[in-house]
Amino acid sequence: MTNKIYQVDAFTKSLFGGNPAAVCPLDKWLSDDLLQNIALENNLSETAFYVKDGAKYHIRWFTPEVEVDLCGHATLATAYVLFNEEDHIGDTIQLYSKRSGELTVTKHGDWLTLNFPTDQLKEIVLTDALWSGFNIRPKAVLKGKTDYLFVFEDENEIKNLNPDFIEIGKLDCRGIIVTAKGSEVDFVSRFFTPQCGINEDPVTGSAHTTLTPYWAKELNKLELTAKQISAREGYLKCKLVNTRVEISGHARLYMVGKITLS
Repeated sequence: MTNKIYQVDAFTKSLFGGNPAAVCPLDKWLSDDLLQNIALENNLSETAFYVKDGAKYHIRWFTPEVEVDLCGHATLATAYVLFNEEDHIGDTIQLYSKRSGELTVTKHGDWLTLNFPTDQLKEIVLTDALWSGFNIRPKAVLKGKTDYLFVFEDENEIKNLNPDFIEIGKLDCRGIIVTAKGSEVDFVSRFFTPQCGINEDPVTGSAHTTLTPYWAKELNKLELTAKQISAREGYLKCKLVNTRVEISGHARLYMVGKITLS
């Protein structure tokens, strides 16, 4: 038994930038153990699997260690594959996830726009235990559905963070988003998630469902530009639309292949 597999760099116009994701189209769902083993073998931050279901696509996302509720860059990569490599017709893709509900991706030229539910944030008390994994103290901390959001004074602090991943991994969350106002874009960020087997994720679309409502309120604007300043970097455009977030980016195909499963 063989299965097609793609590797796509998401949130970048350039190869070897953005965040690489594997995309596996399936005729029917494989066992959870097999899906997890494929993701482990791929050894990328995320592998997306999808099955066509009428006019929609059922999608799931796996890190090398766990299945996750939502993954933006792997959804963007999946949309790129459907628009450019598979048989999808039209400029809109309807997906759904049992964990995150209805998701939409729309094509505008070479931009792909994700439509995701916005995160709900609450500010919490900044204790020493929360920030002990960082060498710089944040000025505020908020908690969303799955992640903490640490807010810092400026972009240089984000660049100069030296995380202790063992300490961060002790926190009860998917990961830590760190952010500050940007010098060339509205805001910058990084994302650390040792809980999911990834010390630093290069570009994290799902984190921008948390970042967008925060910065929309702070900057009093609904349309925002963003950069995730990991080593690979990624550029995004974000828009807050009521209880949804539109996250736009580019993608590049890196590899097409087959995996042998039996």
